[in-house]
Amino acid sequence: MQRGDVKVYRVPFLGRAHRYREDELNLIREVSQSATPLTQGGYQKIFEDKFSKYIGAKYSFAVNNATNALELSAQLCQFKDGDEFISPSHTFTSSAYPFIKKGAKVIWADIDPDSRVVTLDTIKRCVTSKTKAVVVVHLYGYIIPDIEEIAEFCREREILLIEDVAQAMGTEINGKKGGTFGDFGVFSFHSHKNITTLGEGGVLVVKDRKYADTIPMLRHNGHCGWDFERENYWTPAMGNVDLTELNGEYLMPNNYCLGEVESALGAKLLDRVDEINREKRERAIYFIDEVTKVSNLLKFHRVDSRMHNYHLLVAEVRGGKRDIFMKKMSEERGIQCVVQYYPLNRYDLYRKLGFGEANCPNTDIFFDNMVSFPFHHMMSGDDFEYMLQSTKEIILEIES
Repeated sequence: MQRGDVKVYRVPFLGRAHRYREDELNLIREVSQSATPLTQGGYQKIFEDKFSKYIGAKYSFAVNNATNALELSAQLCQFKDGDEFISPSHTFTSSAYPFIKKGAKVIWADIDPDSRVVTLDTIKRCVTSKTKAVVVVHLYGYIIPDIEEIAEFCREREILLIEDVAQAMGTEINGKKGGTFGDFGVFSFHSHKNITTLGEGGVLVVKDRKYADTIPMLRHNGHCGWDFERENYWTPAMGNVDLTELNGEYLMPNNYCLGEVESALGAKLLDRVDEINREKRERAIYFIDEVTKVSNLLKFHRVDSRMHNYHLLVAEVRGGKRDIFMKKMSEERGIQCVVQYYPLNRYDLYRKLGFGEANCPNTDIFFDNMVSFPFHHMMSGDDFEYMLQSTKEIILEIES
């Protein structure tokens, strides 16, 4: 269906993951009316403490989005001239550019063709004497299966490890959750994610106390207490502004604060993140099993465990049939599949910075043949069944 110049899909690829329940809406209304202040208050502390307990981390800091959690991570890496970091090319752009902004040179790592995430082996191929940090991305909601080995490898070489867990909230290996293996763990509550704090939000998890001590000032404009006793609370001012120090270097502050309404909602949503993950995983496994009964044209990654939360449902279309599959789904069935994620080295931004070269054949093959299905949590059962049946029928049409 067309509405003006915009195609209206029966099953759109929505920019929103889930609906709020009535108790969550009531909380939003209550906190928006009663919280004083509306930022940097008690709800932020509640959210951070609850998040630490859920994830199994010592230090958690709420921020206004995951990109700024990555910006903080990059700042705390304290890159020097000539330093390199490793990042997958197959990821969202904010996994990489914060580290380039801080002066590091990126080396692109390839992905495993089946799991579509980096491995210890693909990382090892990129390591040099100049490697200061490694960014790993638990993409599509799948925790990297050898993340423990990657963490050990980095520790032995004194390489900082940043886990981008933006899509993989709640995933785990042997009872240990993603985001707790590295030096830094970055989480997202963007509109697309399995839980969202009104469209934006994030958390930065750190292991080392020295990093934890710097983040409150870095997050909030350098605000801190005075280091002397004041006779009157209003002089010389309500609070001091200073530079935080790390390893003998002063760090400039930022404003990455998360509001109180978002913090209160985030704490509330932690109560059902496992439920949402389980429901999405069950639906994904059912879809994969039903489609593969018909044909192997679509190559899925099937993981029926807490290692995967199926934030997204993706497949590789074999035989160079991706475009015809997507065209039929869109034009004949009104289903808006999309293609993700453009290899970062192909983007103009990275090419202009001199990072356009990459030896990532698996990344290129997967991207050039991949499809991402609409897979938001609030998709109705009828729409899901319609998408499933349409997928099977179109596969048979293509193969006939």
